[in-house]
Amino acid sequence: MGFGDCFLLSFGYDDASARHILIDFGSTGMPDDTKVSLDAVAADIALQCGGALDIVVATHRHKDHISGFATGADGKGSGDVIRGLKPKRVIQPWTEAPDAPKGWKGPDGTKRANAFAAYQSSLENMHAVAQAVVDRLDRKDGFDPRWRLADRLRFVGEDNIKNLSAVKNLMTMAGAAKNNIFVYHGCVLDLSAILPNVTVHVLGPPTLQQSASIKTYAKSSDDYWLKARLLAALAATDNVSANKTSMLFPDLKSTDTFRKTKLPTEMRWVAERVDIAEQDQMLGIVTALDNVMNNTSVILLFEAGTKKLLFPGDAQLENWSYALQSDMADLLNDVDLYKVGHHGSLNATPKSMWKRFKKRGKTSTPERLKTVMSTMAGKHGGKNGAPTEVPRIPLVNELKADSTLFNTQDLKPTQLCQTITINLQ
Repeated sequence: MGFGDCFLLSFGYDDASARHILIDFGSTGMPDDTKVSLDAVAADIALQCGGALDIVVATHRHKDHISGFATGADGKGSGDVIRGLKPKRVIQPWTEAPDAPKGWKGPDGTKRANAFAAYQSSLENMHAVAQAVVDRLDRKDGFDPRWRLADRLRFVGEDNIKNLSAVKNLMTMAGAAKNNIFVYHGCVLDLSAILPNVTVHVLGPPTLQQSASIKTYAKSSDDYWLKARLLAALAATDNVSANKTSMLFPDLKSTDTFRKTKLPTEMRWVAERVDIAEQDQMLGIVTALDNVMNNTSVILLFEAGTKKLLFPGDAQLENWSYALQSDMADLLNDVDLYKVGHHGSLNATPKSMWKRFKKRGKTSTPERLKTVMSTMAGKHGGKNGAPTEVPRIPLVNELKADSTLFNTQDLKPTQLCQTITINLQ
């Protein structure tokens, strides 16, 4: 998927039947040399699951996780293909449920999961800000393309736009509304009628009543994949407030005759610095939104036979912190497969969680931990040499040293996927 996620999880049974779960399907950019497309991936999913999909999980609404669910005007889009597989259930975070009362903070733990309504107004505001940033980049007097900051702005901004077609498709592809399940930490998720002999634990996201921390983002933490001196450097930098949503010159329209190119030569450096300042301000805003959205990610732990498979979407530290302090934390100790969070970012695989994995170790470790990472280097993070590149190199080195790592960057340009087989006995 380039920079994106798409995992087809299949459970085989003694009678030769199988159950298929699609966890996310999206991308914000494929490698330049790839021969793969969303349509090709959708067709392969249909082939692999024999034309019938049992469950769809959309961990959160970022484009790199749901854009493949978008339908086409001709009814032949990748999302149309997935819809045609007639999934029996669609699982999403509690923040995605429709008809939320304004200001709602989520379920209180006494209601059924499929009756939840989400606090949508804040999400709508986030999407509006992201759209405003992309619109600013699309203006005729857009930022100088020589500044790579503009590329990163577009990437993060577009990732946070609502993806309306995909959102609507997810809401209706399972048929009756009761088949859409909105989950939160600790809720009961009984899928036994569809997925026999498999227990599914929901570790995240917490509701705002359980933990308000998912609304925030820690710039530095001992749980991040950073050395002490880099932690100190990040902590010392200024934060950009997500409340500062106005542009530097809100009344300046693209049709105005004033342009930086019309300035006297000796004054053009001022216009360039103003542009750079505006980009920095907008990048701080959309990055803050991006981090908050990641913390709405569904974290699912599948337990089948003697094996445990962990899929956390893009959950970051604030989402993980609640699970790691709960009575469900011990479930993580003997995980057999871990989907690396947020494409290998510095703050989505907390060190305290990684240390819990007892099956990590050198190549000779019995039943060694398997890790799967969908990512594309150079697409996100690492601005001005900051230690925020995705995937984070120290984390990748640790994954290689202490687990069997399956990395999509190792795929050939014509390869659609990697296949990992796990014996559940």
